[in-house]
Amino acid sequence: MFTGALLGSLTNRVFLASALLAVLSTAAATLVVSRMVTREAEAGLRRGLDEAAALVTEWQSTLSGNFQLAARLIAEAPPLKAAIDTGDPATVAPLARDYHRRIRSAVFIVTDREGEVLAREGAGLSASGLDPLPAGDAAAGREAVSYWPHPDGVLQLITVPVLAPPQVIGTLSVGFLFDRARAEQVRRLTDSEVAFAVGGEVRATTLPHASLEALTRERPGDALSRLDLEGEEFVALVRPLVSPAPAGSLSAGQPPRASAASRQAGAAAVVLQSRTERLRFLAPLRAALAATALLAVLGAVVLSFLVSRTITRPLDAITARMREVAATGDLTRKIELPSGRWGDEDARLLARTFNALTDSIARFQREAAQRERLSSLGRMATVVAHEIRNPLMIIKAALHPLRRAPASAEQVVEAARDIEEEVARLNRIVNEVLDFARPIRFEMGEADLAAVCRQAASAVAAADGDPPVALRLPKAPVTIVTDAERLRGVLVNLLTNARHATRAAAAAAGPGTSPGGGDLPAVELALGVEDGRAWVEVRDQGQGMSAEQLARAFEPYFTTTPGGTGLGLAISRNVVDGLGGSISIDSVGGRGTTVRVELPVPGRARDRQRGEA
Repeated sequence: MFTGALLGSLTNRVFLASALLAVLSTAAATLVVSRMVTREAEAGLRRGLDEAAALVTEWQSTLSGNFQLAARLIAEAPPLKAAIDTGDPATVAPLARDYHRRIRSAVFIVTDREGEVLAREGAGLSASGLDPLPAGDAAAGREAVSYWPHPDGVLQLITVPVLAPPQVIGTLSVGFLFDRARAEQVRRLTDSEVAFAVGGEVRATTLPHASLEALTRERPGDALSRLDLEGEEFVALVRPLVSPAPAGSLSAGQPPRASAASRQAGAAAVVLQSRTERLRFLAPLRAALAATALLAVLGAVVLSFLVSRTITRPLDAITARMREVAATGDLTRKIELPSGRWGDEDARLLARTFNALTDSIARFQREAAQRERLSSLGRMATVVAHEIRNPLMIIKAALHPLRRAPASAEQVVEAARDIEEEVARLNRIVNEVLDFARPIRFEMGEADLAAVCRQAASAVAAADGDPPVALRLPKAPVTIVTDAERLRGVLVNLLTNARHATRAAAAAAGPGTSPGGGDLPAVELALGVEDGRAWVEVRDQGQGMSAEQLARAFEPYFTTTPGGTGLGLAISRNVVDGLGGSISIDSVGGRGTTVRVELPVPGRARDRQRGEA
């Protein structure tokens, strides 16, 4: 009851609708903005992380390539080759110490051809597992790259052969360290946290030392991962450490790729960005959006209430007067709204427009009725005068020989026959005008539609047998409730028009051309039943009608047949409409015409009558 009372007033409905619209639109806008900002922030975080990971990979690839180049150049140095060839550690050690200092490597190891260490420079070698050193592929003349855990980070060891063609006289291993210092360099470059891991254990990172164990425990994967480190949420990407290309490989222009050695050892760089820090701005933003939305809703509610009061009051007066005009049909009643400071100008404009509209409608009704009467009288007078003039002229011509005495019996008979034909024509014209002008009275009853079609075809053939009418009728009776005589007249008129069209087409084609032609009959009358309605189609192979003629086909007094009144199709439509059916024309210029009449079957007719009752 309360809801009904609340929504029973137009003022309340306008107010509630406006307020609800404001609430929904504001809430939707707030939600959409919040989600879009969050999604864009997440996407920006991912893009930044991808860019940082790419920079880390590029930086590490460049650094590894530099150390590889340095190792190759040193291995080719004649003093080092000469010292290795002596096989004396005391001779090799000073050179190794000097090269180690120059290239600032973490590890510098020289071996002879049997793999015996001639010189070893660098701290933490034992802790790195390099004692003893595996010679790997370098002793066989191939460069090798390996990764080792180191107390301060991850050690990348590049081992190259020392060649004195055509034999290998020793190996040179140069290692450099991915430690916290290098991680800090990358952090300044990418504005991201970086960690280096090997064998599944994080060895160096820019994060606080307490995060090492947690980062190792979380084990981020190659895909984007979310990690909770010391109460702060991070997103991380793992990129395997890339190895420099072997000597002679064609790697220019190709992206750096992780080697089998780095994948086997699990050597990787972990790039992290703080999701908590990057999305921290969302909380105050959402709070500001919520506060703005609340203020907007309150303002909209107040404004909608005031607007509803200023609009609905004059609208009530307008709609009340409109109902009175609709109920009484009295177009002289006017809407008068009180003028005031808070009056609604749109409502006053609507009232003035309605008053002007009623005045215009009343005036148009009078003028339209007058024009219609004059137009109908003019068209009817023109057609009737034209149609009556021809028979009168023929009657006058028939009487002319009778004035001369003595008239022969043959002249009298011929004059009487002409006068009788023209009087019959005058009578037909008058009857058509009356049929069109007065209401049609139907005598309804059951009839076989197939029999009606045959009767119509026979009546047309009796007047003139050319061209013949082809019938395509079902064998079983098609029983409908109709005025059989009126319907037969409609079909006779349609068939007559079809035969006139085919004869006109034959005449236009030239002498000796028969109506129709081809496999199709010149005029065809078809009957069928589908979807609860019976249909009758009259088809001809005549000249057809243009689009303009087709649009005016059912207009009274419009005709394309010489001597026609232009009332045949108009009367036919009135008859078919009165029988509860429909009539339509499909025609294309030069391709013939099809007129379709649809009529209800008894069951459908009874259902329609019950529905109307």
